[in-house]
Amino acid sequence: MLHPPRAYLYLDAVARAGSIRKAAEKLHVASTALNRMILELEEQAGTPLFERLPRGVRPTAAGEVLIHAVRRSLADLRSAESHIEQLRGLVRGTVRVGCAESVATDLIPSAVVQYQAQHPGVQFQVVSGVTNHLVGLLGQDEVELVLVHDPAPSDDLHVISRLHQPLCAMVRPDHPLAGRESLRLAECQQYPVALGDRSFGSRRLLDAVMDRSRLSMRPLIEASTVQLLKEFTRQTGAISFQFQIGTLQEVRRGELVSIPLTDSALGRSELVLAVRDSRRLPIAVLSFIELLVSRLAELTP
Repeated sequence: MLHPPRAYLYLDAVARAGSIRKAAEKLHVASTALNRMILELEEQAGTPLFERLPRGVRPTAAGEVLIHAVRRSLADLRSAESHIEQLRGLVRGTVRVGCAESVATDLIPSAVVQYQAQHPGVQFQVVSGVTNHLVGLLGQDEVELVLVHDPAPSDDLHVISRLHQPLCAMVRPDHPLAGRESLRLAECQQYPVALGDRSFGSRRLLDAVMDRSRLSMRPLIEASTVQLLKEFTRQTGAISFQFQIGTLQEVRRGELVSIPLTDSALGRSELVLAVRDSRRLPIAVLSFIELLVSRLAELTP
């Protein structure tokens, strides 16, 4: 427990009681000792802080100024103590996160590592998957926050942060398209491709563009995990597709090249950080959300 300066407590007590004797009784100190401290404070201030009355004391104008400052300081100290107590509670905290696969192997693990360096006692439970499933878990309070692509608008969803995320073609550095800065989906048509299954939001976007543009692609493989698609691209050279944030790790390593697709329907996607509306969140969750907001801001073009 934080202990405020004794002089602060004594001044406040005397002002509230209107009497040095009554304040001394409440503080369990001798009235002579309390009176001596008030006199010392008045000497330091260079002016009387209390007006002596026949039955008690009353703050002077100078006393009112000092007592107001003292009470503000005591309130700030209590607030700080409360916040410290909350932070101490993080030792036993658990943060439950639902996240898209695009952030499950890079952004989320690195954010957890950064967070636990400051709060080593906090545990994490992370579920990755497709947007609709994760938003459902959020609504059932199975997770406390989600980081997902293009969730459907809902009154139950409180969006904290958004990050624009174009869909990208992922190719090996030796692929004929690897030197391009951007592509249209039609330009991928002549090459082998690997696609996510129809539970993927990115697959639904691709299918819509293909239907509208009358494109035809025969994937060598359809898969339900992003990691399998990336590995297939690495081993075979087939083009796979991923939101930009899910390509950063492989691009940093030089394993794959990420090329944004410029088709209008493929460039409007967003990565959304959200919680259930009106839910009161533990401080461990709130402080982790602050970290995620900061990390997403770093990725904003």
